[in-house]
Amino acid sequence: MCGIVGMVGREDAVSYLIEGLKRLEYRGYDSAGIAVPAPGGLKTLKSVGRLSALEARQTLSPLSGPVGIGHTRWATHGEPSERNSHPHLNQKQTIAVVHNGIIENYLELKQSLLEDGVEFLSDTDTEVLTHHISRCAEGRPFLDGFRQALGDARGAYALGVIHADEPGVLYAARLGSPLIVARGPKGLFIASDVPAVLPHVTEAIYLNDGELARISDNRVEIYGLDGSTRPLVWKTIDLDDTAADAGGFETFMLKEIHEQTRVLRGLLSEYVPGGAGTVLPDLHLDAEGFAGIRRIMIVSCGTAYYAAMYGRLLIEKYTSIPVETDLGSEFRYRDPKILPGTLVIAVSQSGETADTLASIKMAKAAGCRVLSICNVAGSSLVRESDHLIYTRAGPEIGVASTKAFTAQLMAFAIFTLHAARARNEMPAEELKSLLQDLLNLPNAIHYVLGQRNEIESIAGKHHEGPSALYLGRRFNYPIALEGALKNKEISYQHAEGYAAGEMKHGPIALINEYLPVICICTDTEDEVAEKMISNVKEVQARSGRIIAIATEGETRLDGVAEDIIFVPRCREPFSPMVNVVALQLLAYYAAKARGTDIDKPRNLAKSVTVE
Repeated sequence: MCGIVGMVGREDAVSYLIEGLKRLEYRGYDSAGIAVPAPGGLKTLKSVGRLSALEARQTLSPLSGPVGIGHTRWATHGEPSERNSHPHLNQKQTIAVVHNGIIENYLELKQSLLEDGVEFLSDTDTEVLTHHISRCAEGRPFLDGFRQALGDARGAYALGVIHADEPGVLYAARLGSPLIVARGPKGLFIASDVPAVLPHVTEAIYLNDGELARISDNRVEIYGLDGSTRPLVWKTIDLDDTAADAGGFETFMLKEIHEQTRVLRGLLSEYVPGGAGTVLPDLHLDAEGFAGIRRIMIVSCGTAYYAAMYGRLLIEKYTSIPVETDLGSEFRYRDPKILPGTLVIAVSQSGETADTLASIKMAKAAGCRVLSICNVAGSSLVRESDHLIYTRAGPEIGVASTKAFTAQLMAFAIFTLHAARARNEMPAEELKSLLQDLLNLPNAIHYVLGQRNEIESIAGKHHEGPSALYLGRRFNYPIALEGALKNKEISYQHAEGYAAGEMKHGPIALINEYLPVICICTDTEDEVAEKMISNVKEVQARSGRIIAIATEGETRLDGVAEDIIFVPRCREPFSPMVNVVALQLLAYYAAKARGTDIDKPRNLAKSVTVE
């Protein structure tokens, strides 16, 4: 959510801080600020709104210095305003703090500070922590006071801190919110996400919960909250910086939609390296491990939850394993009955989703093994998991997920085929046929991308309405939910996704001659297709404006649907990976027609690292 950048450099740090904050804009934010040591104390520069406002202030009243911290804020405590923006200072203006997370006991700490005579200038929990750090550090080495203050704080934090008495030093700490220390030719950095500093670093330390760092121009020291020293574990950063560039597309989201063919081919080449006749690798789960799975529970949030719903349908179709799906925010509080032999699958693009992380920690405490489907190597989720399917989609800068979602769907398909074969529940010939169908999917997606002009025209006809309804059945029910979510996220048009069979249980009351109804009608081979066509005709009878996603050659929708987006024929269980691309483009062009900020939709954050 909030973005953090800090630098101890060999030249002026401020330009690097602002550049890093720009590279974190995809996380979502409402204000920004920087702080540097300066003669007589610390200096800050803050602004509300986009980073261009902060740059304008920097031009008029420039800050400079080889050490500094920067922040983009996504409001939790207090409205978006300059006084609530980070960095926050203590009363003597000798300590500056940037913070991602929530200090849950801030009211308790604040009351104690008020009794000590502290005056507060903001509504934030971060300012409370800043004053508490100042109080704990009074008259003692700052590192000791910093550790004590962190020990008193409950909640989640990633922190960057500078102190006027140590102008060449940067402090950092992490509990529950991600933070790295990185190094490169320009100096040492901290960041909440690797892309912030990617052009300037080659190696990083991924701080663990309960660790803090003291960083100077020639040294990094890592400590536990108990004062113990921790080893420096530098890991090579293997991300390609060009992935964080729009590459000639008008937005990052459009670029990432078009990258889906490459991403899925990459996943298939890794996990199905020998083509349709391959013997699948074991995912670090051997036949005995798969045979021991009695139940699967999938936990996730947001878009990843719809991937989880798809995964459940696929696993239950091709294996005998019962599967449940749960929202991370519900799983962790509902007292789930976790039985022996349960495998928990966690799905997260960032690997830092707070509710998903809390859920798997609870599952591990109950003795479960955890397999993560994740896009970020070195993330908290990956480090907490026993097994991993790394989706390798590359940095996803657009806030609304596209390529990471389809990679999650493909990961579930790969996992399912692994499980079915390892458990002797799938004949070799059927496996070969299914693998060939998976290998054909990137070409099918490429075909859909080639229809972007037609999809843009359809979006232009339907974007003005106040609402839209998305309908799908079976494997495409989760895709109806995802299509509606994409539309809401980036076009701000209200949209609802429904299982088509539920339409008569309420949503049918919404249908009139103004309502676009997007119907996924690509299940052409069994009774589900007939029922879906019946649902479409029920919409037609109430004058709804039907946009159908249909398989090439489908004629039953002629004269029924106002608009049809045709997609290549593919096996129904795998069709969501093709159909969702059409819905992504439909939402994209609706948002473009409505004039919204597609890459940075209002109020949204890329990685939800707080509850």
